[in-house]
Amino acid sequence: MTAPGEQVVRDVGVVIVAAGSGTRVGGKELKQFRWVAGKPMLLHSVQAFMARPDVALVVVVLPKAYAADPPPWLFQCDVERLLVTEGGRERMESVANGLGDLPPSVNVVLIHDAARPLVSDALVDRVVAAARAGTAAIAALPVVDTLKEVDDEGRIVRTVERARLWRAQTPQGFPRDVIVRAHVEARRDRASATDDAALCERIGLPVVVVRGSERAMKVTDEADFARAEALARLDEG
Repeated sequence: MTAPGEQVVRDVGVVIVAAGSGTRVGGKELKQFRWVAGKPMLLHSVQAFMARPDVALVVVVLPKAYAADPPPWLFQCDVERLLVTEGGRERMESVANGLGDLPPSVNVVLIHDAARPLVSDALVDRVVAAARAGTAAIAALPVVDTLKEVDDEGRIVRTVERARLWRAQTPQGFPRDVIVRAHVEARRDRASATDDAALCERIGLPVVVVRGSERAMKVTDEADFARAEALARLDEG
């Protein structure tokens, strides 16, 4: 939180990954463009980050066909702090494209999935604070369900100890030099990962978790839209 009269350093860059095809949701419209809780899913995230005084630029990574001609509602934001760029063949390439478009003034990088439209300012605060302290950080929630490992025929092999397991969310935050190094080394080694924290982990860079939020759920299939509508009515940090 910023105290009255306190000078805010605008040095946070945000990369919103919205380059997926949304194949697990029916219909021809991209999942990230569908309306949920009163507006297009992607617009929720863009406006949430734009509302922060510490954000210098929000880079939205879209599929190639849409990057050249973005939906007009996307420009209901501060266009001076908005940049649209083209996604790659895989998520890692899309993030790298977004990283390359951040201005030199950015010291802290947030990477966020457009499929998580209900990110709260309090959650972003926690991630940014950890990244400012010099380490990579991700929003996450502890696993509360009993976990079972099964074989190819559905038989339980073992019960997995859950005490130290967390569910990763976004945003994920990084000192800029940390995430740039992680991506450079991943490209060099032809490595890939399902999230950016894993790229740091693979080269031995520390990553911490900060408390996430149930509202930061990922909209993956049709049923998730109704769940997001319900969660949008709740106030949660």
